[in-house]
Amino acid sequence: MKTMTVPFFVGGGKIEYGEKQVPVPGEGQLLLQVKANALCGSDRKQFYEGAKATPGHEASGVVAAVGPNTHTAVGTPGVVYLMGYCGVCRSCKLGYTNQCLSKKADYGFSHDGGYGPYMVVDESVFFATDPSIPLTEATLLLDIMGTGGHAIKRAQLVHSDIQSVVVAGAGPIGLAVLAMAKLMLGTEVPVYITDFVEYRLRLAEKMGAIPVYLGKETLDEKMKADGMQGVDVAVDTTGKTAGRQAALAALTKRGVLVCVGHGEELHLKVSPDLIAAERAVLGSEYFQYNELAVNQELILSHLPYLSHIITHRFGIERLQEAYELFFRGDTGKVVIEQ
Repeated sequence: MKTMTVPFFVGGGKIEYGEKQVPVPGEGQLLLQVKANALCGSDRKQFYEGAKATPGHEASGVVAAVGPNTHTAVGTPGVVYLMGYCGVCRSCKLGYTNQCLSKKADYGFSHDGGYGPYMVVDESVFFATDPSIPLTEATLLLDIMGTGGHAIKRAQLVHSDIQSVVVAGAGPIGLAVLAMAKLMLGTEVPVYITDFVEYRLRLAEKMGAIPVYLGKETLDEKMKADGMQGVDVAVDTTGKTAGRQAALAALTKRGVLVCVGHGEELHLKVSPDLIAAERAVLGSEYFQYNELAVNQELILSHLPYLSHIITHRFGIERLQEAYELFFRGDTGKVVIEQ
């Protein structure tokens, strides 16, 4: 088969279908037959403004062919790490692949991604998964467990005795942070989560969160009603100034604000907000490749719990419908299956 049917993101919230050549793996590369790819809020620009490359940056699949000087067997299942890291720069040598100084690719953005039936990736970004993990659920290892868990690890660098958490935003990444907080810090740790979308708050409550419906109450009001004086860690997944400010205001002494969502601003009064209470503000970008192995052990032990985050599954022919539903907000994670 030399050609394949792929979706074209033409802009204006429209998806059309056409033909592309099936790629051929080169030196050190793998050809992946894609089985699943999860939708992400960062796809919004591609959906509305169009994209040159085939989108899809949360892909799982099976190795269909290999290029020269590779070591992965045909038929191996796995997932694709978004960032084509160089492996030789200062950051990569220390394991900080998400901070590579000479990044070669962002799959699904700069290079064709997981909405085509096949995609070519460098072997270095392919992570072989346990065959017992269904490939739809394997996508949880990426933006959900990877990004969510990395945010918690960032907070732990500053605060070693985390006993309470606030998550601003109950979208897929907010649900990811909630899930990883419960798995990494303990189910007894209270996790408040805020949103305007009741569907997502109901899902978050099902997963163990304390929901705060911002259409009826503020985070501050809810915490005071519960007798909470503040939390140790606040994670903003909204990218909105209002969300970040509310998260910052929720911190107690030694508290840590972790910013995950890209977007707007944060306004600080350095003396009261940072110095006096010895608070910290950190950024958290994606995750490190080496975190995949640790997270695979977690998903093997907690797959039923983590699977709650996937609420909708569509075939590739329903990609338009999937995005329209996803951007309306009444979903958790939406996955396209092939």
